[in-house]
Amino acid sequence: MSQLNDISLVAQVVVFKNTRAFDQLVQKYQSPVRRFFLHLTCGDSELSDDLAQDTFIKAYTNLASFRNLSSFSTWLYRIAYNIFYDYIRSRKEMADLDTREVDTANYTEQANIGQTMDVYQSLKSLKEVERTCITLFYMEDVSIDKIAGIMGIPAGTVKSHLSRGKEKLATYLTRNGYDGNR
Repeated sequence: MSQLNDISLVAQVVVFKNTRAFDQLVQKYQSPVRRFFLHLTCGDSELSDDLAQDTFIKAYTNLASFRNLSSFSTWLYRIAYNIFYDYIRSRKEMADLDTREVDTANYTEQANIGQTMDVYQSLKSLKEVERTCITLFYMEDVSIDKIAGIMGIPAGTVKSHLSRGKEKLATYLTRNGYDGNR
């Protein structure tokens, strides 16, 4: 039902130039897309907001190219994925991704700020593709087949990235005092 509603909203935007219909899509997907970026950027909330905004701008300008070959959410996450990797490629020219500091400003009110920082630090230890797979699968609850569609890789490769990423996270967290009993 949700997919039909998304398609209806897309059609209203493309055919009738109904910007309110696009506003509904933004409201529906804004938090998940921003959260996706928040995990990929290891807690950098300002960068996450900028990347999410870029994603919705690109989605709006390319909405007529949506062919309903996958769900709207898969199409949108594919745009988000490409936006993130375009950002990474541009950053690699200037500095290494691992040199960024974790943005803790938005987490000062959380009771477990140390654990949150440890999770983001552990995510930094992963390759970008592993981090993306882990984020989509475990944090965004996206299926392996949808992740494969978003990333443009086979489902078996997604499973491999998930397995390696999970192993690296466990190793990192064990080395940093987490014994798995918490």
